[in-house]
Amino acid sequence: MKTKPSSIPQRQPQNILVTGGGGFLGGAIVRRLVQRGDRVASFSRGFYPELETIGVRQICGDLADGGAVDNACRNIDLVYHAAARTGVWGPYDVYFKTNVAGTENILSACRNHHVPRLVYTGSPSVVFNGRDMEGVDERAPYPDHYPAHYPQTKALAEQAVRRATGPDLKTIILRPHLIWGPGDNALVPRIIARAHRLVRVGDGRNRVDTVYIDNAAEAHIQAADRLRENPLLSGKVYFISQDDPVPLWDMVDAILNAGGLPPVRRSVSKRTAWLMGLLLESVYRLLQVSAEPLMTRFVAEELATSHWFDIGAAKRDLGYRPTVGTAEGLRRLAAWLRENK
Repeated sequence: MKTKPSSIPQRQPQNILVTGGGGFLGGAIVRRLVQRGDRVASFSRGFYPELETIGVRQICGDLADGGAVDNACRNIDLVYHAAARTGVWGPYDVYFKTNVAGTENILSACRNHHVPRLVYTGSPSVVFNGRDMEGVDERAPYPDHYPAHYPQTKALAEQAVRRATGPDLKTIILRPHLIWGPGDNALVPRIIARAHRLVRVGDGRNRVDTVYIDNAAEAHIQAADRLRENPLLSGKVYFISQDDPVPLWDMVDAILNAGGLPPVRRSVSKRTAWLMGLLLESVYRLLQVSAEPLMTRFVAEELATSHWFDIGAAKRDLGYRPTVGTAEGLRRLAAWLRENK
């Protein structure tokens, strides 16, 4: 007996470019796309053997190089722009070249080569005003002043994406908060490296959002899929998290525990940390020290305030639901840290 062919339309593979495909988030997005059968290219400054082994075409270049970016966007159906200059210290022009000029180069290349869709990785820090942010949604305004170059340049880049959105380029902006998990090359290593110098800032009751790496990557895939299905979502911004705000210092202690390290015991007030940051920033600038200070005003404010967000819009429009809970994520992180000592 002959079986009837399925009436469900088969998904067609796409030509997809991921900026920062060798990074933590970019790599997680790339692996999902490869598993789905898409033809994936990664645009990064370095070459990553692990991407070569899974058949990813690698394009080495700098986002500030408009010609290299333009060439990378040829014959592309979708761009995930996940690359960025992160951190809390360094010259403004370094942040600007990557985060702002680099994003503008991506947008220009998308227009030149008629790339129809772009998913941009933003940051909740673009709306952080130094005070508690509890359950706010995407209507939160940009602040009048930024105490660090990273949130300032990410805000400028986000605004550039919003301006570029139109009939020929559909966009979605995601704002994942504090991405962590196995393979993390930023947040987790930073906490573990400073384990014996860490000091709690504030009263310890401030709650924050985080997002496990698998959930963050899946949110990007879902955003692109929904944008393709519903172009009316174009131009919208979405917070992404575990949907489970936790006391910040409990999370720090949990990450330390996953690494077999003791919890943070010492503490200082927010005001003391902020003044220390101001002093250290001034001294480092005066002496032209390139290393990051032990404390900055931005870090003091981040460590002592609540910042968690309403992700109702992402649930409604994108179908986003975090599938890996925080407890399970911490178990996976502990196992990965044991294997990679």
